[in-house]
Amino acid sequence: MNHLKPIEIVNELDKYIIGQQKAKRAVAIALRNRWRRQQVTNELKDEIAPKNIILIGPTGVGKTEISRRLAKMADSPFIKVEASKFTEVGYVGRDVESMVRDLLEITVNMLKGREQERVKPKAEEVAEERMLDLLLPKPKQEQQQSEVGGDDPILILEATPTKKENGTREKLRKMLRKGSLDKRYVDMDVTENNMPVVEIFSNVGMEEMGINMKDMFGSIMPKNTKRRKMLIPEAKAILVQEEIQRLLEMDKVTKDAIEKVEQSGIIFLDEIDKIAGKDSGHGPDVSREGVQRDLLPIVEGTTVLTKYGTVKSDHILFIASGAFHFCKPSDLIPELQGRFPIRENLDSLSRNDFVRILTEPKNALTLQYKALLETEGVKIDFTEDAIETIAAFAEDVNEMTENIGARRLHTLVEKLLENILFEAPDVENNNIIIDAEYVRKELKDIKENEDLSRYIL
Repeated sequence: MNHLKPIEIVNELDKYIIGQQKAKRAVAIALRNRWRRQQVTNELKDEIAPKNIILIGPTGVGKTEISRRLAKMADSPFIKVEASKFTEVGYVGRDVESMVRDLLEITVNMLKGREQERVKPKAEEVAEERMLDLLLPKPKQEQQQSEVGGDDPILILEATPTKKENGTREKLRKMLRKGSLDKRYVDMDVTENNMPVVEIFSNVGMEEMGINMKDMFGSIMPKNTKRRKMLIPEAKAILVQEEIQRLLEMDKVTKDAIEKVEQSGIIFLDEIDKIAGKDSGHGPDVSREGVQRDLLPIVEGTTVLTKYGTVKSDHILFIASGAFHFCKPSDLIPELQGRFPIRENLDSLSRNDFVRILTEPKNALTLQYKALLETEGVKIDFTEDAIETIAAFAEDVNEMTENIGARRLHTLVEKLLENILFEAPDVENNNIIIDAEYVRKELKDIKENEDLSRYIL
């Protein structure tokens, strides 16, 4: 992140998202400002708050993808939540603080996985020695007598492997690494998990209780071991996992995760327009304004209690999005509006945008299907006029039915290639050309029948 300038961030986003340059510039500046904040003096650092963003535009134009790619690029903790699933305190639904808890949980698991990979080579070394101990009987303890400082004899008990035993151990080590012993069985003590089943019926998740039930019961309940006979590869995998857990410093992982969330976390708050609008005081909209007021302290900056410790949300970047078809950002309560100073409108996608989406991104839909079918030995190619025809179909269907932006392409291409995908394992012609005529033939009936297109496309 230290080396990425805003223009480079935009160029990187261009590889996956077509158009929407204003939104890309806004998020690139927000991300660069995070790095700039880290360079200022400590006295001023805490005073610089993140400039939260509202992305306004219809579904399927790239709002979520911009945020997701941004987080991946910066290696930032990221979570997407729907504002509409939260309800005001006192109503049945999720508590707004759960988004911070979920973000921390994701980050802990991410850092834990990285730490496990880091200690894995050392764990494999220790597990190999333990496996050789299982395969070889322990050397007999030999009694040795030595003189230390005068005539007082001291008896020392030592396990002194003989040259023969050492030679056998090294020979077994080579066989183990080569895989020659993979079909042999060993007897090994395996820890059984006898955790009691605890069911709690509540409208909040277990994380809301601030208690790590598994750890609490795990330390109280006795650990039972059972001797099992298993193949050497299976036994070694268990030993490696045991050693990884011993080498893992969970306190450090948790501390790093909390710091990472606090300093570089990104929360993507989707469907924020669903909680906008004036409070009617009754009916289904009764808690809309209440949810906004519950969100306010989280966005402004507060301390959230989690099972890993407290997390401050002061410097978490919030990116909100919504279509705002029936309301506008000014319908949000003034306090919440003030916490989202940057607002960017995203454009609806045109036919030309659909053509570019199908061909230009590194993860273009056509490339995905080509790769999938190549696993079956089938090669497909899309002609330029086929791409144009698919884009035209997508534009027409979006106008006829609900406009779901680029997501319409997924449905169209899947329907277009349905027969090829079904017959691919047995197809004789391994080279298939998808042209405009093929597209029209496969999609003609559905498009002409408006009722069918509403259900199928």
